[in-house]
Amino acid sequence: MTRKERWQTLLDLLVERGGLEVEPAAEALGVSAATIRRDLDQLAEQQLLVRTRGGAVPHGVSYELPLRYRTSRRAAEKLRISGAVAALIAPGEVVGLTGGTTTTEVARALAARADLATGSPALTVVTNALNIAGELVIRPQFKIVLTGGVARPQSYELTGPLAQQVLGQLTMDTAVLGVDAFDPADGAATRHEDEAAMNRLLCERARRVVIAADSSKLGVRAFARICATSEVDVLVTDTGLPPDVAAGFATAGVEVIRV
Repeated sequence: MTRKERWQTLLDLLVERGGLEVEPAAEALGVSAATIRRDLDQLAEQQLLVRTRGGAVPHGVSYELPLRYRTSRRAAEKLRISGAVAALIAPGEVVGLTGGTTTTEVARALAARADLATGSPALTVVTNALNIAGELVIRPQFKIVLTGGVARPQSYELTGPLAQQVLGQLTMDTAVLGVDAFDPADGAATRHEDEAAMNRLLCERARRVVIAADSSKLGVRAFARICATSEVDVLVTDTGLPPDVAAGFATAGVEVIRV
């Protein structure tokens, strides 16, 4: 296991357990306690956790891993979901993409489509995610529109009045949203109100709204609401979605695609 893989595992365990102790973490990862102590010290220096006498705890109650440490979580599910979402997009569309690990995979799936290899443009992508714009801008057949705004280090997303001003002047065929939570009764939501405001505006400016989310984010709630369930046209998720939750989405008029 490399140091990067070890750090990702430690951060995943921290989120799942709400705290870590050195000895159990060393046993779980099959390394020495001294290695775990060094890892925790280095992660604390990056402000990814708070060091305690015997281990570590998250920062505050609304803990979120930076995007670069979330890419390996549910990777197989996200690849299937992203491929299915990309297949919904027609050549020549104007597509809005929020930030996040799943939407980043959607961008990569779109870039890999043979029928989008040429065109002027083959696709117009509107995004507030710096990493997505950076990956797609090298594709000359894609027209990339990046909003302005203030960057969030955790998600690489641009938010705030500048971003909203640009987005408010555009219209899109399809908006693809990554969310922290999507519940049949409470709608789509995220942990941060500034991201929720951007995502909400993206929904309002699009003719069709698609949510791309693995099943761990469904049937749960998060702090800041993006939109009501009735405003979502399609949900693309994995086969882990419980039948009762799927039925709730269907009743609300959401087309559910499980891959």
